[in-house]
Amino acid sequence: MIQVTFFKHLNDYKGFEFSGHSDFSEEGTDIVCAAVSSASYLTANNITDFFKVKNADVTVSDGYMKLTAENDDCINPLLDGLYAHMLQLQEQYKNDIKVKITEV
Repeated sequence: MIQVTFFKHLNDYKGFEFSGHSDFSEEGTDIVCAAVSSASYLTANNITDFFKVKNADVTVSDGYMKLTAENDDCINPLLDGLYAHMLQLQEQYKNDIKVKITEV
């Protein structure tokens, strides 16, 4: 199962962490992993490369991505969109993805 955690302080997003594999199907054909990976990379790349948030820190390894950032105008709408997308995926694939918010 893919565990997705969004970090918030009051109403501001501080980052996210994705870990695990969905095991929806075999590697290379897993549409749940592909959807989650694509959305997380798009969001991280927008934050770091397009909006150039200077204090963004991204860690990536097999089945894992973590992004943290502080106080930038673009973070909230981008992570709010990612959160909404992950909730929709969770609704479609209840056994393969779990989404939560953690107050930091």
